[in-house]
Amino acid sequence: MKRLMTTLTGLVLASSLASAQAQDIVVGGKDFTEQQILTSMTTQYLEGLGYEVDSRSGMGSAVLRQAQENGQIDLYWEYTGTSLINYNNITESLGPEETYERVKELDAEKGLVWLAPSAANNTYALAMREEDAEERGIRTLSDLAQAINDDEPLTFAINAEFYAREDGWRPLQEAYDFRVGRADISRMDSGLVYQALRDGQVEVGLVFATDGRIPAFDFHVLEDDQNFFPAYALTPVVRQDVLEEFPELEEQMNALSTLLDDETMAELNARVDVERETIENVARSFLEEHELL
Repeated sequence: MKRLMTTLTGLVLASSLASAQAQDIVVGGKDFTEQQILTSMTTQYLEGLGYEVDSRSGMGSAVLRQAQENGQIDLYWEYTGTSLINYNNITESLGPEETYERVKELDAEKGLVWLAPSAANNTYALAMREEDAEERGIRTLSDLAQAINDDEPLTFAINAEFYAREDGWRPLQEAYDFRVGRADISRMDSGLVYQALRDGQVEVGLVFATDGRIPAFDFHVLEDDQNFFPAYALTPVVRQDVLEEFPELEEQMNALSTLLDDETMAELNARVDVERETIENVARSFLEEHELL
C-alpha cells in the first residue's frame, strides 16, 4: 500500500511538473485586431524560440492589466498612454519619451517591466469620410468643435470603453469645449464603428491611428491640434519575476518590437480587417518575412 501511495504521489508530482512546464509563459492580449495579431505573433515567435506558451487573447484592458498584476498573465503588449492615464492616474501632458519613462518607473513598483517601445503609436483619433470632411471644411478637432457649436448636424460612433475612459469622450469634449447630446452618440464595438462611418450611418467615428481601414475606407483623421491625446507607444510589458527566470526574453522581445511602426501595423491590420486573411497567417508571414520563425 505504501509503495502504491508513493507511486501515485510521484505520478501526481510528475503531472504537476508537466503542467507547469506546459505553461512556461502566459501571453495575453486585448480584444481588437491589432492586439490579436500581436498575441498570435508573440505566441508563435516564442514557441519558435523553444518556449511553452499559454496564449490568452480577447481580454478587456482593465481585466488584462489586473491579470498581469495578479500573476495570471506574464507578458502582453500595452500602450504607454493607457498605463499613464488609466492605470497610474497621471493626467499631466507629457511627450512620448516622458510618457514612456514615467510608466516604466511607476509600473516597476508593481513588478512590471516595460521593454523597448516600438515606433507604432496607436493613439485614439476621430475620423470622417474624406469627401464629407472636405465638403464641411473640417480638418482638425478644433474645426469639429466649431461645427458642433454652430449646431451643424453631426452624429458620432464610439466604442463603450472610450466613452467611459479618463482620457476619453468626456475630457475630450472639455478640452475642445464642445458638447454632443446623447441622442447623437452611438456606442458600439470598435469594428462596427468603421462600418458605420464608411456606410454613412454617422458623420464622425472613433478610430485607432494604426488601423488599416483608415486608408482602405478613405477616412480623414482629424488633427489633434491641441494635443489632447497622449502618446500610445506599443510596448511589450513583462512581469519582473518572469524576466528573472528568462532573462533572454528581454533581448528577444526587443528584437520584435523594433520591427513595428505605424505603417507596418496599419498594413497588418488591413490584411485582417480588409483583405480577410486569418490572424494566425498574418502573424506567421510577418515572422517568416523577418526570419524570426
